[in-house]
Amino acid sequence: MSKRDYYDVLGVTKSAGADEIKKAYRKMAIKYHPDKNPGDKAAEDKFKEAAEAYEVLSSPEKKQRYDQFGHAGVGSSASGGYGGGNMNMDDIFSNFGDIFGGHNPFESFFGGGGGGQQRGGRRVAKGTNLRIKVKLTLEEIAHGAEKKIKVNKLIVCKTCDGSGAKDKSSVSTCGTCGGSGQVRRVTNTILGQMQTASTCPTCNGSGQQITAKCNVCHGDGVVRGEETITINIPAGVSEGMQLSMSGKGNAAPNGGVPGDLIILIEEIPHETLKREGNNVVYDLHLSFVDAALGMSIEVPTIDGKAKIKIDPGTQSGKLLRLKGKGLPEVNSYHRGDEIIHINIWTPKALSSEERNVLEKLRESPNFRPQPGKNDKSFFERMKEYFE
Repeated sequence: MSKRDYYDVLGVTKSAGADEIKKAYRKMAIKYHPDKNPGDKAAEDKFKEAAEAYEVLSSPEKKQRYDQFGHAGVGSSASGGYGGGNMNMDDIFSNFGDIFGGHNPFESFFGGGGGGQQRGGRRVAKGTNLRIKVKLTLEEIAHGAEKKIKVNKLIVCKTCDGSGAKDKSSVSTCGTCGGSGQVRRVTNTILGQMQTASTCPTCNGSGQQITAKCNVCHGDGVVRGEETITINIPAGVSEGMQLSMSGKGNAAPNGGVPGDLIILIEEIPHETLKREGNNVVYDLHLSFVDAALGMSIEVPTIDGKAKIKIDPGTQSGKLLRLKGKGLPEVNSYHRGDEIIHINIWTPKALSSEERNVLEKLRESPNFRPQPGKNDKSFFERMKEYFE
């Protein structure tokens, strides 16, 4: 199933500012909050979808990439497994707690004792993001590529399964906050009593205490290790573009939410073709004789070779276009062209026989420059190229 446009999800236009986007997300989050819609899977999916949209549109950098490349630009390609679609409730409240004033907005509706408090109250640690560079050939960019990369990172400790405890009996409910992860204080003011909540200083918001630490990870729940990750890169990516894989970064301490893997695209220069946007350019050098008489010649393309015809009297600087022989556009069916730039090669050294032949041709009328109206200038040719 294809992803919905993030602007449609939040009900805003592309010109919407940060405040309007934030207001729209808060409205959607309150409408579809799981505590307000218990047992409603459709409402929960919409709640997560809104959070994913806000994660992108609230970030100027991600918003710019999304506006330019669509879902592929922010790493939300369904085939590649990117994006924020795997968010759980802890992740959402951890990332966007400021939208609700730092806590679950429905907590007070249910007396602070239900599942909503557990999701919004406990502090869930998040692992750090990892950045890697992936080098791609022009052929891989044209068709998309699957890369298997070995990443050295923090992984979940297999001995304690990420809990950080020696065994199950070594974990107990925090005696300070009673497992909620927060402590509440009531203060008397001139306006009456005010209740505030803050992260529990004893358990740091986890709601649990470890009485005996794991001998392998020493209570962290994570260890240094290596993981082989399969990355599906969509066709049409470009130098400097970033993709992200949710949950493939460093594991978080004590069973928290793992970070993301950020993939930076680097292009390996092609031997004969040069990329210009979605087009590729090939410099074809012809001899004076071949340009004057005309010929058929094979030129390299991304997918192999193509045979083209050089008309008699072809001038240096002429541009030929092979439609659809360029690179695809990310998240689109459009494909660029291959532009062939004709260069007439002038010999630098001549034999006496060759010099005599050319001297005889020097005064021939056909060898005198006679540019006509159809012979375009350099600037006209460049204008035609960019059009």
